[in-house]
Amino acid sequence: MNKKYVLILALSFFMVFKGMTQDIIIPIWPEKKIPNRIESNEKEEHKRNGILRISKVQEPTIEVYLPAKSNATKDAVLIFPGGGYGILAYDWEGTDIAKFLNGKGIAGIVVKYRLPSSKSQKDKHNVPLIDAQRALRLVRSKAESFHIDANKIGILGFSAGGHLASTLGTHFDEKVYEPIDEVDKESARPDFMALGYPVISFGNMTHGGSKKNLIGENPKPEMVDYFSNEKQVTENTPPTFLFHATDDTAVPVENSLLFYQALKDKGVLATMHIYPKGGHGFSLARNDDHLRGWTERMFEWIQSLN
Repeated sequence: MNKKYVLILALSFFMVFKGMTQDIIIPIWPEKKIPNRIESNEKEEHKRNGILRISKVQEPTIEVYLPAKSNATKDAVLIFPGGGYGILAYDWEGTDIAKFLNGKGIAGIVVKYRLPSSKSQKDKHNVPLIDAQRALRLVRSKAESFHIDANKIGILGFSAGGHLASTLGTHFDEKVYEPIDEVDKESARPDFMALGYPVISFGNMTHGGSKKNLIGENPKPEMVDYFSNEKQVTENTPPTFLFHATDDTAVPVENSLLFYQALKDKGVLATMHIYPKGGHGFSLARNDDHLRGWTERMFEWIQSLN
């Protein structure tokens, strides 16, 4: 067998293998139809220093990881990475989570949502929610091709991504953009949501950076109330799973406590796990035997909903 043939065979094998394992990246919006967008010279940035940090997102996408059909539960989870509405901790609280979900037969879908930018957007405070609503509708519209159940689509958000997830869970039926195609006829209501050390309130217990980045330094009181999601819970808010560490000094645990109480008051199915230690931003917590149990508790909870 000559060297040229061996090289071609090896390259072909690599391409097939890569094609079998590659994730799917889909733009959330059709080209040149991104709501609230302002044309500018701002460029998207990707920086890796232990964690892949994406900032100045220009074209939002969903990155889809599907389990093998024989393992699939037909559940799907859209994942919103955190980063204080300034960056996205894209692998740490995004793609790593999606791959982990695949191991449980759940489709993991990472949302690369736009971050508030006065340079690239008008009414920037609405932009993350606009992208979140569209992402949920897009996934629901593709349920058949993704081999998922259109009525088993949940969301999972971490930190500021938890704020966005809880905003979607409480503002899913509000019109924040003009419909542009058939996708926008789909419901934007998640069937369930999980929130990890989430920013919930923009009151005294908030994370200052997330609040400032989304609604500015001196927001009007009605804007603060609108994005304090413990005040926006209704009987139609999706069932919710919360997990948080008591010693979180970045986003106080009271955020989860406030949201749990609001859910309870409205009769919404809610489960909460508060851990004594873990700090903030622990993701899968693979190095902590106790804390990493949140993943199994979440899987058990999702199964209980079915």
